[in-house]
Amino acid sequence: QFQLVESGGGLVQAGDSLRLSCAASGRFVSGYGISWFRQAPGKEREFVAHITWTGTGRYYADSVKDRFAISRDNAKNTVYLQMNSLKSEDTAIYYCAIDRIQFRSGYARSVSEYDSWGQGTQVTVSS
Repeated sequence: QFQLVESGGGLVQAGDSLRLSCAASGRFVSGYGISWFRQAPGKEREFVAHITWTGTGRYYADSVKDRFAISRDNAKNTVYLQMNSLKSEDTAIYYCAIDRIQFRSGYARSVSEYDSWGQGTQVTVSS
C-alpha cells in the first residue's frame, strides 16, 4: 500500500547533527501517523519518535527527547527527523514506518502497529 524511502544517514562525531528524511508514496499518506524506529546491532527495534496524521502531536522516546525533533511536510509526503547532540548510543539503523490505522487518535509505539517500513538508513556516531 505504501512505499517508504529513508535518507540522510551517515558517519558523524558525537555532538554533531543529522537530518533524516522519509519519503512516502501511496494513497492518502497525509491521513496516517508516521514513526521513526531504530535498531542497533544485537538489539530489538525500538521506538524513537512519532508524528500524528494532523502533524500537531509529536512524541519521543525518553532517550532522545530534547535532542531530536520530528516534523512532516504533507505537500511533499515527507517526514523528517532532526537529530542534534548525537551520542554514540544513537548509532543504529533508522527506519520510518506508517501507522496501520488511518486517522488514529493518539499514537502507537509498538512495531506491530506498523505495516509499511522503509529499508533503513545507517547512522553511526563516533565518540
